[in-house]
Amino acid sequence: MAVRHDPIAKQCRDFDLSPAVLGYDKKTTNRHPGANTRRRVSEYGLQLKEKQKLKFIYGVQETQFAHYYEIAEKQAGITGENIIKLLERRLDNVVFRMGMAKTRREARQLVRHAHFRVNGKKVNIPSLLLKAGDVVTVKDSSRSTAKFKELVELAETRLSPSWLEVDKENCKATLKSLPIREELDYEVNEQLIVELYSK
Repeated sequence: MAVRHDPIAKQCRDFDLSPAVLGYDKKTTNRHPGANTRRRVSEYGLQLKEKQKLKFIYGVQETQFAHYYEIAEKQAGITGENIIKLLERRLDNVVFRMGMAKTRREARQLVRHAHFRVNGKKVNIPSLLLKAGDVVTVKDSSRSTAKFKELVELAETRLSPSWLEVDKENCKATLKSLPIREELDYEVNEQLIVELYSK
């Protein structure tokens, strides 16, 4: 499936998302306010939209998302919730949740540039799935840079989920447990995604 290059604000409007979910404060648009209400959406359209919404939020492509579905389907529990937990456990998302990046896109870039350590080891894979007990820290040489000093100040104003224990002073976060579905800051009907892949 092709990558959408529409402005962030337009995509947020299409998915009925607040730009704050992605870490953006001022990106809003009032163009075509009734664009989403013109046509009746089919059942398939609703299912597809929910899948595209999750892909957009976490910045993953179709092949990777389908792989997450396969993993989630094999795990114990509810498949839809398992998909969300897998996406929340991605390293780039954890960096975003701990406040060490303004957006998930920025978190992905910082991870790619090897600014973070997982359990003391150098990591540059944004899609790395973390598990309970893993510790994410900012590389010592990166902490003193102007960029991370700014991010630490920003992190002080951001709330972290309960499954993530964040030590903002030492630029460190520990996964106390697996992510909790009820703590999501956006609305999604993951059952529609499961129905889409079950066809």
